[in-house]
Amino acid sequence: MFEAKNTARALVRIGFDGRVHKTFRAKNAQERFDNEVRVLQYLEKKGCDFVPRLLEVDAENLRISTTNCGARVEQMSDEKLKSLFEELESYGVRHEDPYLRNITYRNSDGRFCIIDFEFASIIGADADDPQAVGTADEDDAVGNASDSSAAAAAPTHANTKRLIRWSAVTDQGRFRPNNEDTYLAIAFDMRDFYYLGKMGEVHAGQLDFVFAVSDGMGGEKSGEFASKFTTDNITRLLPRRFQMSPAHYRSGITECLNDLFQSIHRQLTNLGQSYHQGHNMGATLSLVWYVDGHVYFGHIGDSRIYLLPREGRIRQITADHTHVGWLRRQGKLNEREARSHPRKNVLAQALGAGNLYLKPQLGEIRCQTGDRILLCTDGVIEGLWDHAIEEILRDPRSRTATCTPAETLVKLAIAESGRDNASALFIEMEE
Repeated sequence: MFEAKNTARALVRIGFDGRVHKTFRAKNAQERFDNEVRVLQYLEKKGCDFVPRLLEVDAENLRISTTNCGARVEQMSDEKLKSLFEELESYGVRHEDPYLRNITYRNSDGRFCIIDFEFASIIGADADDPQAVGTADEDDAVGNASDSSAAAAAPTHANTKRLIRWSAVTDQGRFRPNNEDTYLAIAFDMRDFYYLGKMGEVHAGQLDFVFAVSDGMGGEKSGEFASKFTTDNITRLLPRRFQMSPAHYRSGITECLNDLFQSIHRQLTNLGQSYHQGHNMGATLSLVWYVDGHVYFGHIGDSRIYLLPREGRIRQITADHTHVGWLRRQGKLNEREARSHPRKNVLAQALGAGNLYLKPQLGEIRCQTGDRILLCTDGVIEGLWDHAIEEILRDPRSRTATCTPAETLVKLAIAESGRDNASALFIEMEE
């Protein structure tokens, strides 16, 4: 298990199956345990879907297991923060610690969630029900207003004409028991940080945009953990960009991306060595970063980034880090031979996965208005040839109200193969 928090009051660990295990300690541990169990059971009955769902209760050891609500949010506007806790109250629960430390982002459905209900109260008509009412230790529930300091609603900047449009989807396929793919879409500037969700469009303004896909690998569910861990950690280093002078943007961003890949690689390697369940777990990562009209990328593994120019043919800009990929780049295999090669999925490089050294592919994509970028995992590639991907993405019928370009791509890839998880993230840049 991965240790997420270890304080005098609670120990929180995340298993490689994604479950969160919380053990209550110290002062009022029994009371806080009883209260969180009571409140979570109550919220489940009310159908609240943005809080953890209780999976197991160990009363003897004061331990609960819940579903995972994603990564903690580092920044959010006061207005958005207030609206989330008001939404919770519409289900009959008041959180007595309504601060940013108790907000997470669930990447699977693009939803902000609320966690940690040891300090919460059931209000309204159920407040007098002894089976429902919760209590709170007011001394322990005191928060610091400075924690709720930045952004979360979809950005509305319109300082430039450049329009960024995106759509994303992930599917576990027809045969896999779980989904080891993850995608990420975020925007940020010096003050604010936004999770973008599955689809949308926005004027770029002064914002940076980051889009990424990751495919995990490993025994049991450690691959699923590895890909989520990878995307969750992307946000930690990116704000360094605003410490750079304009003269050092290019070199500084490349350095920042390299540090990001190396840091995630070290952390996954350490986790894999520390926990038997995660032995040799790893992940691919393909990422693009839009900065002031320039597009930079970082890549490791066999997920891919394609450039679909306004004029000209689709082009794969990343190299598959496999022996088969190397053979194809040397002209020794064509696309048909590479697709049917028995060792096509054997990775030469990935984050973690027992690799001693890491050399990510870093570069810049020269994009113009009307160009499009596709990030996808190998489940899409296995189902569709390059020419089919291009035809689908250029087909206006893929732009319907009910099916985005990314959804069309993944659905057709699953229909053709479906043996692996499949994820796609499609980005368009328009005036």
